Amino acid sequence: MVDAVLEPGAAAPSEPRFAPVSASYGRYALALLVAIYTVNFLDRQIITTIGESIKNDLRLTDTQMGALGGIYFAAVYTILGIPIARVADKHNRPWVMTISLTLWSGFTVASGLARNYAVLAFARAGVGIGEAGCSPTAHSLLADYFPAHRRATALAIYSMGISIGTLLGMAIGGIVAEHYGWRAAFMVAGAPGLVFALLAILTLREPRSQLNRDARAAANASNHIPLLVVFSTLEQRPTFWLFAMGGAFTSFVSYAHGQFFTPFFLRNHAHELTMLAGQFGMAPAPGKPPLGFISLALGLGAGIGGAFGSWLGGFLADRWGAKDVRNYALFPLLVPFVSLPVLWYAAGTDNMMLALVLLLIPNIGVGAWWGPVYGGVQGLVPPAMRALSAAVLLFVINMIGLGGGPTAFGMTTDAMTNHYLAGTGLDVQACKTALEAAKASCAVASARGIKTAVYLSTAIIPLAMLSFFLSRGTIMRDFENAEALPARPMTTSRLSVYMFVAGALPGAALANASSMFFATPPPMFWLQGLVAGGVVGVIAAVMIAGVGRRAQA
Repeated sequence: MVDAVLEPGAAAPSEPRFAPVSASYGRYALALLVAIYTVNFLDRQIITTIGESIKNDLRLTDTQMGALGGIYFAAVYTILGIPIARVADKHNRPWVMTISLTLWSGFTVASGLARNYAVLAFARAGVGIGEAGCSPTAHSLLADYFPAHRRATALAIYSMGISIGTLLGMAIGGIVAEHYGWRAAFMVAGAPGLVFALLAILTLREPRSQLNRDARAAANASNHIPLLVVFSTLEQRPTFWLFAMGGAFTSFVSYAHGQFFTPFFLRNHAHELTMLAGQFGMAPAPGKPPLGFISLALGLGAGIGGAFGSWLGGFLADRWGAKDVRNYALFPLLVPFVSLPVLWYAAGTDNMMLALVLLLIPNIGVGAWWGPVYGGVQGLVPPAMRALSAAVLLFVINMIGLGGGPTAFGMTTDAMTNHYLAGTGLDVQACKTALEAAKASCAVASARGIKTAVYLSTAIIPLAMLSFFLSRGTIMRDFENAEALPARPMTTSRLSVYMFVAGALPGAALANASSMFFATPPPMFWLQGLVAGGVVGVIAAVMIAGVGRRAQA
């Protein structure tokens, strides 16, 4: 990396010279963080597998299920990620990780105790509270445990926890739910996190503690970049935002498919799946759907394909990026050319064995951007901003991808189901209690609706490809200026505009989702949420600016 030339008046903190951990400890810490991230995604994604069971038991719509897997979790997860990351940038990161892990595991167990939609929504939001402290803290630790030329690979390996957790969540969730019910699945998923919390606090090292007194003082000083300077620095890194949008648009589709692919196959191909499950000795009980089989099959595809894609993306980013940093975006840009037509074919065929095998290819694409994006962003900013930068990155990716993907997909599925029910006197609300012939009509319309939503959702992928393509024109300059800080901090008014948007979007989405708790939803409730969220964002901006001014004084 070329040494950066600071802008006039800027002074970037130098890279803290930590006493390096041994190679063996680095591998252990990486393995433990992968295990923690696996539990993170196991607890987050298990609802995607058992969603159809929850929907039928609590008599919910696809819109309500999409909100459970999307906005209720994502809003608190993304918003709290930023202040928690600020704590991680200043204080003991293993403690932050341990507390977060304990919280999300406990709320996962609590999800299994829910008897109605409101309690389940609260518990899923609680899982988001805990998980907000995971990845920004882990990214920051790994950036200290590993040298710059190995960070993309280390973060890609860490990101394999997504694939492994998805695999375990779908396999464990489906099999446990089929035999013991969806509530037991939540409890089984939440328990391992408490064990890993103990390991984290006992064995994870805080690299800052290894500095001698003088070096520690210098490092602590470097960890106090004013927040307004942090935001101004990120504003001047276009690659950061292009990477964020590329990951967000890709996640929009992958989270939506992850939430609804099990219902898609069960609604459209239950007979074919039952026959195939019988060939593998996993035939369901008479009259029951093959939930365990399809969950295991999809989980294997997501786990194997995603893990391989994650490793390959990180490996190629480190290998190709050493020659030309523009190549960080090359693999995420090219993968959709192969994965999209394969996905369309797999969604349209009646050959379930072929469909499940073919889905390995788009699953490789799901993980292709993790290493390049997460590793690349860590090289775009000074060390003292790494956790906070990761949190802002995850805010954008998860608010749009995790919050928007399943939520929008559920709403689209209900809208398309209503479209196919036109003229029958039925809609998705009436289908909750439909019987006999009406129930059969609802099932046909629901199957067609979710299939149409699968195809429509893929129209988002070209936006991700465009974002990665544009980043190739900015990344070289941004890498060269990674250590540079702006001459002036961001103004309060400018930050207020950004924070208004950052608060208004989740506010509108949460209000829209929360309207489902009312027997008669208030008119234009989403608009009230938009205004309230925007006002909260502006208040937060003023508070941040006030803290920054006091710190400078």
